[in-house]
Amino acid sequence: MSERLTTPDALPAGVARPAYRREDHGAGIVHIGLGAFHKAHQAVYTDDALAASGGDWRIIGVSLRSAEPSEELTPQNGLFTTIERSADGTEARVIGSLAAALCLRTDRQAVLEALCAPETRIVSLTVTEKGYGIDRRTGGVDTDHPAIAADLDTPETPNGVAGLLVWALGRRRAAGIAPFTVLCCDNLPDNGPMVRGLFVDFARRTDPDLVSHIERDVAFPATMVDRITPARTDETLRLAEELTGHADAAAIECEAFRQWVIEDSFPQGRPDWDAGGALFVEDVRPFEDMKLRMLNGTHSMLAYAGFLAGHRYVRDTMADPGLARLIRRHLTAAAATLDALPGIDLDAYAEALAQRFANPHLAHETYQIAMDGSEKMPQRIFAPALEALRRGQPIDPFAFAAAAWMRYTTGRTDAGETYALRDPMEAKLKLDEDDASADAILGHISGLPGLVPEALSRSEGWQRAVLTHLDLMLAKGMAQAIECASETN
Repeated sequence: MSERLTTPDALPAGVARPAYRREDHGAGIVHIGLGAFHKAHQAVYTDDALAASGGDWRIIGVSLRSAEPSEELTPQNGLFTTIERSADGTEARVIGSLAAALCLRTDRQAVLEALCAPETRIVSLTVTEKGYGIDRRTGGVDTDHPAIAADLDTPETPNGVAGLLVWALGRRRAAGIAPFTVLCCDNLPDNGPMVRGLFVDFARRTDPDLVSHIERDVAFPATMVDRITPARTDETLRLAEELTGHADAAAIECEAFRQWVIEDSFPQGRPDWDAGGALFVEDVRPFEDMKLRMLNGTHSMLAYAGFLAGHRYVRDTMADPGLARLIRRHLTAAAATLDALPGIDLDAYAEALAQRFANPHLAHETYQIAMDGSEKMPQRIFAPALEALRRGQPIDPFAFAAAAWMRYTTGRTDAGETYALRDPMEAKLKLDEDDASADAILGHISGLPGLVPEALSRSEGWQRAVLTHLDLMLAKGMAQAIECASETN
């Protein structure tokens, strides 16, 4: 095996490296959720910002539970390779914006010190939708969420996102240190205000004196993020070594495309993320709706239908003629639920997404995308379905997507093989009987509190459309259901 990647100095020509001296820049950001997406997205934008404008904006990355990211990155001095793969080729780039990699479970004191340090001006987050513990019905804490429940019991020793950051904001206030900006980069609707509501409710239950401080003094800018980042494989590591000449345990793959739209609200300053192409706007919501409904919604549909039809990767779904037609149909239907967005051609955006899905070099697994469906379906599928109903537009694309997800919640393939749903509501979603009817599944899931909007459950047209697709999926199999849907629409 080659020597481990520890310095950006000895890289072959053609491999991009940090265009700045890392030791000249301190850390100003703590990032919670040190996974592949952060490394492919915010860390890359910050690398660009440091190269363009400098500043003490390097990142202390934190994993809440797993020590694996820190064990991979620490021996490499925080360096890692991003492998950008597009239809035009493959490029490697070594990123230097990470100053340290920590794990709350094993490096607790260092994490707490970083959160309370005056130099920390931004705390960014990519913990996935389920990681926050938000009750979608109230906008506050979900007291059944394990991390929320534990931190409400022992708020002085927090381990979850809300508990940890509310605790840190309290310590900073007590010490006379300005609050950090909380920057959510997960696919939540109105993610900044939503996380603010979560923190306010948590503080109300644990430290009421903090409530007005969080409401008044802490900034929670909304964001929209986009970059397809498949799960890392052994091939990723092999390719990184081949391209850089060094072993890299922390390498990741991603597509060449990236996008970041941010509400410009940073009282303590921010990096020059504009240098990497980030767009700062007054209102992120239209961009967020576009991405959630077109990219993420179509992703969910093709993941459930594709996985059950035997397609391992997204690129395989685009090679299935019937499913490819349904993918383009869904993109069109989702776009129709959106208002015009200045500077954005929705038809061109849809075509670009179809091309991104077909990228032959990205091994993005449908099973990876399919996880946490109960957290994703409300904003990705149900919200545009409601808007389509309101506008008198076709709802069948969304009904097919909903039926595919409901079929997926049975936990078994058409051949009878079982799989884990990997969903926080897994136990609630699955019916006890192995051969439940479409009616039973639809009724069961529609009756789960806070999941399917009541307006959809009351819509006879919606119920009928979902039931038609789900019944065919159960009776004839997903491949036949895809073919039938693609031929009749």
